[in-house]
Amino acid sequence: MQTRKFVLAFALAALGVAAVGATTTARSAAPVPAATTAAVLPDFATIVRQYGPAVVNITTAGTRKAASSSGQVPLPEFFRGAPQPEVPTQGQGSGFIVSADGIVLTNAHVVQGASEITVKLTDRREFHAKLLGTDAATDVAVLRIDARNLPVVKLGNPAQARVGDWVLAIGSPFGFENSVTAGIVSAKGRSLPGDAYVPFIQTDVAVNPGNSGGPLFSLNGEVIGINSQIYSRSGGYQGLSFAIPIDVVLRVKDQIVATGRASHARLGVNVQTLNQALAESFGMERATGGLIAGVAPGSPAEKAGLLPGDVVLKFNGRPVADSGQLAGMVGESRPGDQVRFEVLRTGKKLELVATLGATADERTQGVAADDAPDQGRLGLAVRPLTPQEREAAHVTGGLLVQGVNGAAARAGMAVGDIVLQAGGKPVSSVEELRAATQSAKTIALLVQRGEQRLFVPLQAG
Repeated sequence: MQTRKFVLAFALAALGVAAVGATTTARSAAPVPAATTAAVLPDFATIVRQYGPAVVNITTAGTRKAASSSGQVPLPEFFRGAPQPEVPTQGQGSGFIVSADGIVLTNAHVVQGASEITVKLTDRREFHAKLLGTDAATDVAVLRIDARNLPVVKLGNPAQARVGDWVLAIGSPFGFENSVTAGIVSAKGRSLPGDAYVPFIQTDVAVNPGNSGGPLFSLNGEVIGINSQIYSRSGGYQGLSFAIPIDVVLRVKDQIVATGRASHARLGVNVQTLNQALAESFGMERATGGLIAGVAPGSPAEKAGLLPGDVVLKFNGRPVADSGQLAGMVGESRPGDQVRFEVLRTGKKLELVATLGATADERTQGVAADDAPDQGRLGLAVRPLTPQEREAAHVTGGLLVQGVNGAAARAGMAVGDIVLQAGGKPVSSVEELRAATQSAKTIALLVQRGEQRLFVPLQAG
């Protein structure tokens, strides 16, 4: 309930700002006046004073099935013969107020499984929050508290943020409420495994467990994103933080406020990173575009004529730099939208038209260390197969691999693989995979790849 990982966890670190150096000329070397020095440094204090009151601390309460004394996941009731006891759980995170009448934004994983949500303001007032809805695909949740005339943040445009710009975060890392950290934008449009709908803003702002759901501010005092994830080998901050762009968040928020849920467009393809070697094999000079690795049967992509091996060069006239950008462009669209693709197929450029569908209810589960520690150890992003996918693959269960890194990548796992067993146990849900691989250092996965089945040994990270 605190922070997701992708091996992704959540931090707090001091920011060092180098003093402006002296200017040396042939005649003299005079230090820059103090007033000039102060003028060129970022003014974080004003942003915190103006908009800090709109940042909130979120605590959650819920229950989960009690584990056995051996630490193993309990057996289903069918085998035990009696209901399993439930134990209370607590979590915490951050959020921010976007309307004076009580709309609060945070991460979906912050409130996942919560039966009670409490929002605490900087003036120490506390409110029980109503969950209006969550969207697992983008990790956005919308809350409402019963209050009026609340302080609100100012919302900005992530497209105007430049790599190298100063940014700061306000949140509650490890429960230290209203902590402020700062850094710069490290990259934009970053694609992460299991998050096909989010072109993340990468920063080096320190965020840790409890920062999830808090705002990322520009130097103009405008919120340009929600701090959501970090990449970490230790479970703590290591310099790579990721925020959901606020324009993505607002599209989801508007749908949830209006209907209680969010919908996303679906093309029905697996995409693969296009490297130089692959680009040359397709007769391309540069590795640019989105490589289609697989097309789902009956999907909008299949109906439009997309084939494995196609390289998507443009989406609705916009150049596609890589596979991650293609996924983000589809995610920006709505179900029912008609979109045009320029693709390269066997050296020839074609134009195809697709009518996008809607995503299935099953969410892609990313490698998030706080919510799914075993996924982080394996380096897999997976989701349950849909009934149609199970029928097409001639299996009764299994998990579809949507993203690969770390241990899974080293073992040769690939996007599109179907994990059937882990440690000799059938798996059809992320929870079953987590239970089967909880403590093992080496895990044998039975994988279906096309028409073949093979065992893949993973050295867990």
